[in-house]
Order: sequence, then C-alpha cells, then structure tokens
Amino acid sequence: MIEILREKANKLPLLPGVYIMKDSFGNVIYVGKAKKLKNRVTSYFRGEHLPKVEAMVRKVADFEVIVVNSEFEALVLENSLIKRHMPHYNILLRDDKTYPFIRIDAKSEYPRISIVNRISDDGAKYFGPFGSRGTSFGIISALKKALLLPDCSRKFPRDIGKERPCLNYQMGLCSGFCRGEPDAAEFRARIAQAEMVLSGNSEQLLDSLRVEMESAAEELRFEAAAELRDRMRAIESLSNKQKVIATAFADTDVIGFFRGAKTAFAVLHFNGGNMAGKDFELMDEPLEADAEVLGQLLIQYYTIKGNLPKNILLPFEIEDMEDVKNLLREKSGKAVNISVPQRGEKAELVKSALVNAREEVMRATTQSQRSNKTLEWLQKTLALPSFPNRIESFDISNIGSFGIVAAMVVFVNAKPLKREYRKFRIKETDKQDDYASMYEALYRRFKRCIEGDEKFADVPDLLLIDGGETHAAVAERALADLGLILPVFGMVKDDRHRTRALVNSSGEEIGIIGNQAVFSFVGTVQEEVHRFAIEYHRLLRSENIASELDRIPGVGEKRKAQLLKEFKTVKAISQADLQTLAQVVPSNTAKAVYEYFHQKEKNT
Repeated sequence: MIEILREKANKLPLLPGVYIMKDSFGNVIYVGKAKKLKNRVTSYFRGEHLPKVEAMVRKVADFEVIVVNSEFEALVLENSLIKRHMPHYNILLRDDKTYPFIRIDAKSEYPRISIVNRISDDGAKYFGPFGSRGTSFGIISALKKALLLPDCSRKFPRDIGKERPCLNYQMGLCSGFCRGEPDAAEFRARIAQAEMVLSGNSEQLLDSLRVEMESAAEELRFEAAAELRDRMRAIESLSNKQKVIATAFADTDVIGFFRGAKTAFAVLHFNGGNMAGKDFELMDEPLEADAEVLGQLLIQYYTIKGNLPKNILLPFEIEDMEDVKNLLREKSGKAVNISVPQRGEKAELVKSALVNAREEVMRATTQSQRSNKTLEWLQKTLALPSFPNRIESFDISNIGSFGIVAAMVVFVNAKPLKREYRKFRIKETDKQDDYASMYEALYRRFKRCIEGDEKFADVPDLLLIDGGETHAAVAERALADLGLILPVFGMVKDDRHRTRALVNSSGEEIGIIGNQAVFSFVGTVQEEVHRFAIEYHRLLRSENIASELDRIPGVGEKRKAQLLKEFKTVKAISQADLQTLAQVVPSNTAKAVYEYFHQKEKNT
C-alpha cells in the first residue's frame, strides 16, 4: 500500500494546495496544506517518522488533493476543511459549541438577549465568545440586574399590561417594562448600554451615565439621579467581577506553547497593560512541527472569536506568518500585529505565557510521562540507535597555571544520578588544551570500564560534550582508540551562554530551541556538568592555596586568613614586598612569608 501511495504522490504537481488523508472506510483522518504538494505528500511515504506520524501513515488508504492559486488560499482552505471534518490526527481546539456567543435581536422593538453556539447572518448582534455557557448565563444575569431589564418569560409588546408586575419589580430588580412604562425607547436604550458593556466600552458608558446623573441632579430630579447612580455602581461592579468581558476585548494577547507528554496552548489576555484573563488548551502530541502547529492553533482560536486583539505576541516564528496576519485582518476588519519579541517587557510577557503552558502540562502529566516523552524526542531527533536512558556529559575546567580538571555527570531517565558523578584531574598535559584534556578524560573513563572497574561499569546510551564539533570529534577518537562506538554530540552555546543546538563531529547542527522540553533538558545537563566542573576546580584551588601557605613556619589559620583576605591569591602574596606584608600581619610573620617565597625563587 505504501508503494502505491508513494507512486501516486510522485505524480502530484509542485503547486500549492491542500491534501486530505483518508482511511480504508473513506473517513478523513488528516488535512494539511503544502507550498508544493508533491514534496510534502511524498514525505509521508518515505523514511521514518515520529510515532504519531507513523500511526497516521499506517492508516492511510488513499488521499485527495485540492490545488489552489496561492499559499494563502491553501491556508484558508485547510482551516475550513479541518473545521468541517474534525480529523482525528489534526491538532484541534475544543469544538465551537464550548464557546457560546451572546446574541441580541437588534431588529426587535424589545430586543432580547440570548445564548447561541454559532454566529448566523440574521441581522442580530453577536458578542463573544465568552467561555462556558455557565459563564455566559452569569454575564447576562448580571447585565439584567445592573440595567434593571426583565428576567422573566414575558414577551413584549404582546404581554404589556396583561398581568401584574412580578416580584422582581417589587424588589427593585426590574424597571417593570411589563407595565408599559418605561417605554420601548427606554428599553432599547438599556439594551444599547448592555451592548456597550459587552463590547468592552464600560468606561464610555459610565461617563455617559455620569453626565446624565449630574444633569438630573441639577434639574432637581433626585429620584432619577439616584436610579442612575445605582445603575453606575452596578455596572462598575459588573465590570470588576466579569473579567471574561475584559478578556474578550483584550488589546494584547500573549501566546505560550509547550510540547511535553501533552501539548499546551496558553493565551494570556492583557487590557490596558493589566492581565485580564487566561485561556489554555491541552492536547495530545501533534503530527506537525511546532512552527506549523502554532500557526494552526492561532487560526482556529481567533477565527471563532468575535473580537481580535490589536497585538499578538508569539514565543517563536510560525509558518506563513504574513498569510496568517492577512487571514486575521480579513476576519477582524483591522490590522492585527503578530510579533516575536526578543527582549524587553514584551519578551518577559512571552516567558510568562511559556511558563503557564508548561505548568498546565506538568499538572496534567506524571514525571515519568514527561521524562519518557522528552527522551523519545531526543532519540528521534538525534537518530539514536537506542533509547537514551543513561546520558553522560563531560566538561573541562582550567585553573590558570595550576592545572586542569574534567567532570562527568550522569542522567538516568532524565534525572541526575549524583552517586555516579566522577571527577578527573588531568595528568598528561599542564597546558590549557581543552581538546587534549577531553581526550584524556574520555579515554581514562572508558579504559577503566573495559578493565572491569565497577565504578565505571555502566555504558551510556548518549554522550553530551560541552563544546562544539571538535570536542565531539575528540571524544569519538578517544572511544575509537579503545575500540568503542557510542553516540556523541557537542552542546553548542549562543552568545548568552545558553545551549542553542547539538552538533556532531561532522559539524552538522541539530536545533533544539523549537522543542521546549528537549531544549530545557539539554540546558539543564550543560549547566549541571559546568557547575560540577567549576566546583571541583574551586576545591582543588582552595586545597592548593591552603597547602602552600601551610608550609611556611609561623603562619597559622588566623594569619593565613588575614593574608588571603587582603591579597586574594597566593601569587599576589608571593609578589608583595616585606613592607606591604608587614602592614597586614605581624613583622615576624611577614618576614617568614617574604623569605619563603624569595628563597623559593632562588631555588628555581
């Protein structure tokens, strides 16, 4: 079957379009877009893939394609087909039914407020979506109480004057429109005020009511002024409590995305610089790469919203950025700025969104699930022959002219195993030669393994070396000289000393920034091995300093501490003249220190 599908895919044109994967029952199981249909579709039927892609490909019995005129048309068509078919293997946000809209029948003499699942082209006004149906009902109830609108089942003008006003009128919760007064014009005015609140214009409404209240007071219509005052207080309370309204009309949305044992899509809403709310979705692992997934999620999320923010901040570039901007511009009728901030306050907001996405995954999964998924991706990304359960990492630390040390840390199932950490004091060279030092550390570690040393018995599934391609090549040569072959990669840092990629001995870089879980894990490994190397470095240096001063007659712990506090290093002490030393310690001690180092110079 794969051969037949591959042959069919090879006949596709190098044109933009959408492809539709179907199973043996004719069900649509996946929809995707492509800049060049032939290249994209054939990629599914050759080589190896991530487990979920493999599972999807095994179920493909046939596929169809739709050729379009541009990549933008492909983007729009893909989104439309995904909504229509809801394919099992596509990344999907919750169905529109969980995002209810508030509908106001603008054509009616007495407009009613209701909840619907979808927007229709019927002349009514729609607001939202506003989250769950319970939340939406709460908003409508609060609006009616604030504006003293009827909450009963009576229909106007049909039921005006037929029955006595209900208890709500008696309790001051409704203006009693069933009496025929206030009239239809006042009813519509109140509905217009509700629309202002639902549109995020509460402040504008409050300003208008304040002017009306002050005018009523000046005209000595104190009862009307008191009613307007009470209405303002209710609207202010509504604006404070119903944060979901502010969320729907945020001016800036900040996106977080994290792919772990599950995938999280988080949106932080900001209005006027203040946090207004948060949405998030948890999904199973998507087929697509992160840049493509995030683009699809943005389109799905914003094409069902009634209002779009002015700015959308992303953690990384998405596929077809300009096309997505154009699609959202068409949807909202205004420009939507989409950007990836690199520094400053906006970048900090994105970090916060990433943390929120990560935390949602952490809450929804166990440590074991997260670790296994991270290592699975690492295995797939690096094409490792086996699951990288045991990972060893090496780093070199120079101590000036004193010496060189190497450190080895061990991670098992993505967690540090500190009892397996090992330290090496480099013996074969006293020069600052990282490559020779790395060779010696690796050679000694695995020679002891071959010789049966129990402390070095376990063989790693992966070696991560702090450094670039030359460090990786040196490590491979040390293994080869012992007749061993193991996967070796260097950990490459960016200009901010953060791990940005892995590199093999041939200089081929494997980017890991796009996968937050792998990026975080490799960064943790690099920080840990560097910390351990520096810690050993400092220990030996302090031991060396202490042993050098301990050789001088008359210099005890107190005098040693005084000298090191003032001069910082043994080298500075050795270069100080007698008068300078005598200003720090007693003259007899100063003379002993001076003579010790100067006698030492004569002997050398």
